[in-house]
Amino acid sequence: MQALAGRSIGVGDCLVGSQQRGALDSRVFSGKGCSSSSRGQLVVTNVATPSRPPTSQTARRGKVEIIKENSDYLRHPLMQDLVTEATNIGEESVQLMKFHGSYQQDDRERRTGGKGKFYQFMMRTRQPAGHVTNQLYLVMDDLADLYGNGTLRLTTRQCYQLHGVLKGDLKTVFSSVIKSMGSTLGACGDVNRNVMAAPAPWKDRKDYLDAERVAEDVANLLAPQAGAYYDVWLDGEKWYSETIERPHVTEAREFNGFGTNFVGSPEPIYGGQYLPRKFKIGVTVPGDNSIDVLTNDVAIVVISDDAGETIGYDLLVGGGMGRTHRNNDTFPRLADPLGFVPKEDILHAIKAIVATQRDYGRRDDRRQARLKYLVADWGMPKFRSVVEQYYGKKFQAFKPLPDWEFRDYLGWQDQGDGRLAYGVFVQNGRLKGETKKALRQVIERYELPVRLTANQNLILLDVEPAWKTDIATTLGTAGVRELFELDSIERQSMACPALPLCGLAIGEAERSMPDVNRRVRALLDRLQFPPDFPIVVRMTGCPNGCARPYMAELGLVGDGPNSYQIWLGAAPNQSRMAEEYQNRVKMQDLEKVLEPLLFMFKEKGRSEEAFGDFCARVGFEALRAYSAAYVPPDQASSLAQVGLRSDTHDRAAALAAQQGKSMSHVVNEAIERGLAHAA
Repeated sequence: MQALAGRSIGVGDCLVGSQQRGALDSRVFSGKGCSSSSRGQLVVTNVATPSRPPTSQTARRGKVEIIKENSDYLRHPLMQDLVTEATNIGEESVQLMKFHGSYQQDDRERRTGGKGKFYQFMMRTRQPAGHVTNQLYLVMDDLADLYGNGTLRLTTRQCYQLHGVLKGDLKTVFSSVIKSMGSTLGACGDVNRNVMAAPAPWKDRKDYLDAERVAEDVANLLAPQAGAYYDVWLDGEKWYSETIERPHVTEAREFNGFGTNFVGSPEPIYGGQYLPRKFKIGVTVPGDNSIDVLTNDVAIVVISDDAGETIGYDLLVGGGMGRTHRNNDTFPRLADPLGFVPKEDILHAIKAIVATQRDYGRRDDRRQARLKYLVADWGMPKFRSVVEQYYGKKFQAFKPLPDWEFRDYLGWQDQGDGRLAYGVFVQNGRLKGETKKALRQVIERYELPVRLTANQNLILLDVEPAWKTDIATTLGTAGVRELFELDSIERQSMACPALPLCGLAIGEAERSMPDVNRRVRALLDRLQFPPDFPIVVRMTGCPNGCARPYMAELGLVGDGPNSYQIWLGAAPNQSRMAEEYQNRVKMQDLEKVLEPLLFMFKEKGRSEEAFGDFCARVGFEALRAYSAAYVPPDQASSLAQVGLRSDTHDRAAALAAQQGKSMSHVVNEAIERGLAHAA
């Protein structure tokens, strides 16, 4: 017997998987000796053959891997650190705390001289498909006032973040959420995170309802099982979530016909070291890209027949936003098609993908540990082949999909069951002040459930038509704006919290985003764009991409104090990624960078063309050349005068009209070229 990947195996076992690029060889043995299954039609064969004899050396692992291994399934030393008098917890506990749904933070603006860091905690909830019960909403609202900073943050992954919780209040806050049928388990850490789903509130659409069910099932399938969560926060007492796990989810987790599980482990899917890195899943229906579905490790698309019944699911893999400045080995990436699976196989297929990442994803370098790097390194044919070993079948051909469309589900809508839904715009997802109070009033008064969206907004559900006027009046009085009052840039923009709480932030985002939106709108107005012309703008304080800036037509990514990278060229339906156009742009110079680009777009863009599509079509070389020679119209009259012959003037005017440039621009370019040639 040889110990590999944290378990003992022999030739009769289904699977052996070491860490990819580790010192141990990775291979899959034949399936003989495994439990039989009607699911499996594929003969499991060797995937990778040893190129040299096995070594006794241990594969190199990062420090977080050691912390996880020694934690007794996420218990220690966290349980000890939480009861000390210190206002913070140690570094090992900080890593474990993430799995429980919390980050330790330091409020940089509340530090006092000589006293060091001002420690507090951010708690993140797990809300599959963004669903929030009426009871949980009210509890979260109370906790924000009693133990947080008085605000609630709606995230870009359809869940809550509660900021400002002190260490001594953690147990009260966590236990309150759990006892209100909520959870924070797996909201952070090296496990599957909150599973998103298109937030359409329509009760008469079977495909959307199935997307919600799948999101709930996958979330339950991949939730940590070892019980540390309840040991830490409820002293071992087990509480049930809002919905009891469906039997087929339990059966899928326990199934081990193709070596996906650790036999006898408290964590049958994850094992003692969990995943190499965070893992994200989104579920939607064809055409609906309301959740940036292609940015997930796994994208699930519901495929229906002509009667609207689900027949199966398209799967895409390898998406992810995070990157590191000045490290070209890290990059954002969109998911690629993997294949189609029948309806009854979706949980087994997801398990197979997770097991592949668990056993082959890098554990020596966290910056290279996401699934996207494994897919990019291997290529899809090899990745698909390995996943099929764990799945036990060949994937069927990927079903064709229509073009994607971004939908935000704001405003009043018919649910399809006689009741209404109301999508409420929340600027950058921050619920605070009078808006927070007014939402509390109507949600409590009418006992409404809520749906959170991936664009940091929320939807009030199950509204009786007779309640509409009162709800609209109450919210409007508190400053909640109707759709016609929203600027199109503001409506689509997103920003991460960034400073002062996020430890990774090197620049502003949430607090600066409103001003950035106003400045972009003012520039568009000055250049005489049509009223309310839309551009998707997103902003983050670091390159990790929480607000998905690489999917914006105009993305601002913090790369230093008051300094940002400018990313351009994403599609407005989030189906094409942006590229880095310029870095080290100071915020005060934003208009200087954007004006020539927008002027060129105005003059040379096609009818109905979006700004991101234009940038991608003409290319950055053309954008940079145009910008270098650009002369702002309001500065042309103040330039030194040069006389032109009338025929030269006419030729320059014709060329300017042909190229979509000003006369000053064309003439300056020509003179610069002539001077360069003469030199």
